[in-house]
This record gives sequence, C-alpha cells and structure tokens, in this order.
Amino acid sequence: MGEPNGALIAGESTFVWMDRIGAIEGPDDGYGLEDHLDEALAQGADLFQFVVYDLPNRDCAALASNGELRIANGGFERYKNEYIKGISDVISQQKYQGIRIVAVIEVDSLPNLVTNLDEADCQEANGPGGYRDGIQYALNELAKIPNVYSYVDIAHSGWLGWPNNFSPAVALIAKVVKSTDKGWQSIAGFASNSANYTPVQEPYLPNPDLQVGGQPVRSASIYEWNAYFEELRFVQDWRAAMISEHGAPSSIGMLIDTGRNGWGGPDRPTGQSTSSDLNTFVNESRIDRRVHRGNWCNQAGGVGYRPQAAPASGVDAYVWIKPQGESDGISDPNFALDPNDPAKQHDPMCDPNKYNVDNGAVGTGALDDAPHAGRWFPEAFKILVDNAYPPL
Repeated sequence: MGEPNGALIAGESTFVWMDRIGAIEGPDDGYGLEDHLDEALAQGADLFQFVVYDLPNRDCAALASNGELRIANGGFERYKNEYIKGISDVISQQKYQGIRIVAVIEVDSLPNLVTNLDEADCQEANGPGGYRDGIQYALNELAKIPNVYSYVDIAHSGWLGWPNNFSPAVALIAKVVKSTDKGWQSIAGFASNSANYTPVQEPYLPNPDLQVGGQPVRSASIYEWNAYFEELRFVQDWRAAMISEHGAPSSIGMLIDTGRNGWGGPDRPTGQSTSSDLNTFVNESRIDRRVHRGNWCNQAGGVGYRPQAAPASGVDAYVWIKPQGESDGISDPNFALDPNDPAKQHDPMCDPNKYNVDNGAVGTGALDDAPHAGRWFPEAFKILVDNAYPPL
C-alpha cells in the first residue's frame, strides 16, 4: 500500500463492496468481482468477502450512499435480473468452488424499516419491490451456491439497542430470513457495526446500571438510556433472541466489523473515572470518543481488532467490512457529482460545520475534505492507522 504505514495492515483482508451494477464488471482502470476472485485464486486464498449493496431506494434515510435503483422506476426487476444475477453468474463458476465466499447483505437496510418509516423513501422501501423482497431474493439466489455464506446486516447497538428498537428489529429480520426458500439455512448469521465505529467493548463501563450521582450510567447524555454501549454484548443478545424466540439454529453466528472502532491514540482512557458527576464520569471512562453515537460519517476513530475467527462466544469472526481509508460521504455541500455513481449526494452528517441532525447541541464530528462515499480518503486513513488499538 502506498500510504504511510499502509504496509502495517496491507496483509489483512477487507470486504469488496458491490455498490452498483457496474461494479460487477468493474471500471476500465480497476477490478470487477471476477478480477477480485481470480486474484484470490492466484494468491491461494481460501476466503473471499464482499458486500451486497444495491437495493432499490438504498440508504433511504440518508443521502451519502443513495443508490442507482428506484422502486418506482422498476428498480426491483433490475436488482434481480442485472445485479443479483450478475453476482451469482460470477461467483457460481466452478473455478471458485474451493473458496469460501462470505457475503454481507445490504448494510443498514432492514433497520431503516424499524426506525425511519417517517421518511418517504423508507415508506416505499417497506412495500412491494423494496427491502424485504430484495433481501429475500438475494438470499434465495445466494443459497443456491454451496460455498457462499450470507450474513444479514443488523446495523449496530447505537441504532437498535433500545428495547423499543431491538425487539421489533429481531422480529422483522427473523421474518425476512424465515420467508426465504431455505429459511434459516439460507444464512450463516448476522453482521453488526458494518462501516460504523461502535467499540467491541467499553472496558471501563461494564455495567450500564452502575449508579453515579444517583443515576444509572445508561442515562448519560451519550447513551440516552440505551443499555448497550458496545457491540459484543449486543450481538450475543441478538443471537440469543433469534435462537430462543424465532427458532434460529444454534449454529447461527455473528460478525462484528472492527475496521474502525479501535479508538486508540493519546485520547484513549486508561481507567475508569472517579468523578461523581454522571456525564463527566462517562466521558472520562468511554473509549468511543464521538460526541454523539449517531455520528456515522468519517469519524476520527482507529483501526480495531485484526480480523480473527471465533474471538468470543457466538461470534464467528471480527472482520473488516469497511476498508479503512474509504470515505463515508462527501463533506462539501457544493459537491461535484461522482461520475461512477451520480446518485450519491451530500448528507449534512458528513459536513464538519453542521450539527447532528438528531441533536442540535452537538456537531457531526465529521472530518473535512472528504470525497464521495467509497472514494479514497488518505487523511482519514492516516488518522485510523495512527489511532489503532491494539497498536499496529
């Protein structure tokens, strides 16, 4: 890798994002899906990982990663006949049968149907030819290929951690999986924290009900009564709910994206605060340095745990779903169109000079000078590598 210190992580595997129909074939100056798989063969690799990410009305509650397909313009048919078929035609080739192919399915899609139905695009995605139909179709087709292992995306603890979100999300996503031709056998599990920054664990905040200043820690401003501060306990409880409440097999597993949630560097706490003021206690103890947990665009996080199998009970692997150094969205509201993906727009959450859309008292925390989502952002890469934890 040509970036400073890039060699420190260049040997680790990350996911390849198939974020438009054209990405399957690939650009003239880059790799398509078959090129990536051929490279895996050339390296003697037995694992290849990619993201299925082109649903009609994609990113229905935001703007940075709006997709090319619209439900109202026949997007579902194109999703089936051009996008999913294009992927299936490539990965089902006999030459790839010896590679385990892991697919993360449609990041941030079904969770929007739990929390964002006040948005018109999400309302449309909640109906025919929308997210349910698209994901069901993708899982049906991928399940026909024996060496493909599909993981359905479930957002993260800072989105679905409240009880009023957690239970409906479990029920909704279980229903979609069970509606597939092979039911629970169509997936290997679920993926959490994709392209996000929530830590695997908050080592100095293990108890959300700990009383500080007469209040539980979970009532602090940063947590807003969400008892899940971290991904590990969230995914373990998610998995348990799927098994006990919806009949998932005990073999079901979880993936956690640890590519950018290390939160190391000089500002990382080294112990629990001794303050008796609740918010001071939490802010001095937490390793997640965001000013708001809803801040998702180009945060100054850090490379997290390296990809590894079976790191914790119920967790199939820590993985790097979002490659470090790829932008979450363009920071300039007066942006030029991305020539490869003109549907992408500017989201205010990517503007370092704006306030969080859900809490006007805090900023977005977004880095400046960011390009369109998926484009290379060297300044962010440097920050992520410098703030890696465990250190590189």
